[in-house]
Amino acid sequence: MTNREGATVARSSWVDEWAQYGTCSGSDPDALFVQGAAQQQAKQVCMGCPVIAECLADSLDNHTEFGVWGGMTERERRALLKRRPNVTSWRTLFEADRTRRVLSAS
Repeated sequence: MTNREGATVARSSWVDEWAQYGTCSGSDPDALFVQGAAQQQAKQVCMGCPVIAECLADSLDNHTEFGVWGGMTERERRALLKRRPNVTSWRTLFEADRTRRVLSAS
């Protein structure tokens, strides 16, 4: 994975400074803070993003209320938080899942 400056990040690792690597990093941020049907179009920006998991984990861990983050609308994130109230760290959950997938692929 590379950022806009061409720096490479190993995909098996968690990216702490994820925002600079997002596919949305060079676009108008207001495009991700829309309502109604426009949210579906905003979510398309996230598809294929190399840091979608980091973005989603950050928004879930911080209970971000507005905008599309990690490919999910605020309503979708609220529903996920409600379904999984025992998750104390989405980052930890997603990191563990990524590690399992990397190990099973080797």
